[in-house]
Amino acid sequence: MSAPVSVSAAPPVSAMSPALVVLLLSLLLGLQPITTDLYLPALPALTEGFGATLAQAQLTLTGLMLSFGLSQLVWGPLSDRFGRRPILLWGMGAYVLASLASALAPSMELLIIARIVQGAAMGAGVMCARAIVRDLYRPAEGPRVMSKGLTGLGVAACMSAPLGGLLSDWMNWRVAMLALTVFSVATLVLVAWRFEESLTQKNPQALQPAKLLATWRVILSNPTFWTYSVLSTATYGGLFTFLASSSFIFIKVLHISKPTYGLLMFTVSFVYIMGTVICRRLVPRLGVRRAVALAGGFSLAGGTLMGMLALAGLHSVWSLMLPFYLFMLGHGVHQPCSQSGAIGPFPYAAGAAAALNGFLMMVAAFAVGGWLGTHMDGTVMPLAYGVWFWGVVVALSSWTLVQKHGKASEH
Repeated sequence: MSAPVSVSAAPPVSAMSPALVVLLLSLLLGLQPITTDLYLPALPALTEGFGATLAQAQLTLTGLMLSFGLSQLVWGPLSDRFGRRPILLWGMGAYVLASLASALAPSMELLIIARIVQGAAMGAGVMCARAIVRDLYRPAEGPRVMSKGLTGLGVAACMSAPLGGLLSDWMNWRVAMLALTVFSVATLVLVAWRFEESLTQKNPQALQPAKLLATWRVILSNPTFWTYSVLSTATYGGLFTFLASSSFIFIKVLHISKPTYGLLMFTVSFVYIMGTVICRRLVPRLGVRRAVALAGGFSLAGGTLMGMLALAGLHSVWSLMLPFYLFMLGHGVHQPCSQSGAIGPFPYAAGAAAALNGFLMMVAAFAVGGWLGTHMDGTVMPLAYGVWFWGVVVALSSWTLVQKHGKASEH
């Protein structure tokens, strides 16, 4: 690496106001729930309209998430080399075009391709948002700022599923896809108009193969990075299990309407927002490690309760939703702490570290989607077992790895 890896590097003073930074973070991080949640209520109807299989339908989501993860491995070093602003402009421009292509796709095959491109473009926005937090704030401040941006993500998620349900029910799924275009155009305009480069020390060697491999080796040999990446991957795995299976289970198995499903997704996002607010209260009082450990109890309780109720034969909307609310409260604490914690030790390679952290989360999402594509059996059990599994992993990582290796995130 061309610059030392150190958590003590002083962040620059930004000309952007704190409110503008949080707004930009909210929009960029919000790309992810907007892209996934908005079309979830329409996914069963979309599948039937194209005469597609369930596996193909899952690929519109898992293919997007895999390209999202892989693209970050490219966007991260590019942003370390050229800065966050040009990568954001290119990525958001590509996202706008991919959104249009998705809305106009004449076949399931072309829709899958457009969604894959959309996922790759989304990677630029989300990765840069995580790196911007490290550019502008010390590791001790990162979870607080990240939680504010993720609160904005939660607001975007709150609006996405109900809006998607209304648009797809009153009109069709293509209109829901066009809503993504409107959101991305607004985000692109704000970035072009108000975002000022946050990376003060660009790394001219960031794209050299030997230097890039050395950077990755340093990051991947750091126990703090792995500690928080395991946590972020596990908690996102639980959320993605719900996202990838819930529309089919609630609409096709439990027979609720698409607008009602959208409202349920709204409540999930609202609980997540509550979790991010709790995070901002807990971290200053308890520190990152104790806050994460406390939230691990919510994750385990939610997953276990959902699994036990399903095994007991209680297969209803609320036997799934109430336990998942507990999981999402923990998720609201774990995501800000884990995303900022994984990147914290790398002020001179924040883009590369954010990219690797995001890549690991999306690998888990792709694996979950593939598993669900072959195990969806017309019951609630795949959802219940999946959330239970990830709840256990979250709790174990919160109570062991974070307590042993997470001290660096509190300095």
